[in-house]
Amino acid sequence: MSAELARLDVLESEAVHLIREVVAEFDRPALLFSGGKDSAVLLKLAEKALAPAAIPFPVLHIDTGHNFEEVLDFRDRRAAELGVRLVVASVQDSIDAGRVTEPEGKWTSRNRAQTVTLLDAISEHRFDALFGGARRDEERARAKERMLSFRDAFGQWDPRNQRPELWNLYNGMIHPGENVRAFPLSNWTERDVWTYIEREGVELPSLYFAHNRKVFERDGMLLADNPFLPRDPEESLVERSVRFRTVGDMTCTGAVPSTAATVPEVIAEIAATKVSERGQTRADDRASAAAMEDRKREGYF
Repeated sequence: MSAELARLDVLESEAVHLIREVVAEFDRPALLFSGGKDSAVLLKLAEKALAPAAIPFPVLHIDTGHNFEEVLDFRDRRAAELGVRLVVASVQDSIDAGRVTEPEGKWTSRNRAQTVTLLDAISEHRFDALFGGARRDEERARAKERMLSFRDAFGQWDPRNQRPELWNLYNGMIHPGENVRAFPLSNWTERDVWTYIEREGVELPSLYFAHNRKVFERDGMLLADNPFLPRDPEESLVERSVRFRTVGDMTCTGAVPSTAATVPEVIAEIAATKVSERGQTRADDRASAAAMEDRKREGYF
């Protein structure tokens, strides 16, 4: 067995153990499912962790209204195939209800607006644990998380208020109104995720692979032509062969030039790059080194 495959077995075992612990310790867990590669792998791990039983908890998507259609189609189809309950919480509904304000400006991302929608969904459905696909290699704020990361009664995260995790012992005791985020992929890298996708045959939305798409350049990023992000006069559309390394709003998720049309080709491409996926393709995180940490302190993810 190669060292890479042995590493995947260790990572899978660790993730499966955490999923089983959360199901055993918490009353109302759910899995954050965006339709992206990390949440697709997380869903596969949940299948393996709980087989032959069906996945007993729902999947939750915070829908900004600015998603890629390919991702929404994949989300709906996978939930139906697995027979899991899909809970969709809409940012647009929060805006219509006056709970949040529509962001304005050149970068009109609704990412920050998701916080209120997420916390409202947690309260409405009384979720006490949410599985997330965050990895510590994505950016610095995620590296401060624990595998089981505590959120207070206001949904807020404080890195100084995290519990120690000794070996594989997880403290899941919380008071009413509090909850945790569980991160089974904490010790995985982007390359680990793709290698696991190859080994397990995990299906992904088509936009993760090279395809022709109309894009325009802004601040060094290639953004997809979309109705939610007005272009400046000098931002002309061109058709390029691109793919997406991560999935987010169409308004802030950049594409990368690519001809990688298969999983092995994507793995080779990742091995050659020195820029993280979020640093290369997420405008909201490039705006500030503390952008992700600010959102986490406010209660998002």
